[in-house]
Amino acid sequence: MAKKSALQKIESHEKLCRIMQKQTFEQIKEMQERIKRLEYWIVGGMGAVLITLLTDIAWIFHGTSLFQS
Repeated sequence: MAKKSALQKIESHEKLCRIMQKQTFEQIKEMQERIKRLEYWIVGGMGAVLITLLTDIAWIFHGTSLFQS
């Protein structure tokens, strides 16, 4: 078996680097999509907490003279 020339070694290494770079970019894209979904859940959760707090505040004031007729 003949030894690889320096040029062949470099080309082989560059090919491997391109494959790994492609995989890395695919993983980054997947992570970005997952983070975006998590952000939607967090914003939705914050909205639910806010609605709950506002409802509780309304019930508290409902028992006081501010809302009584």
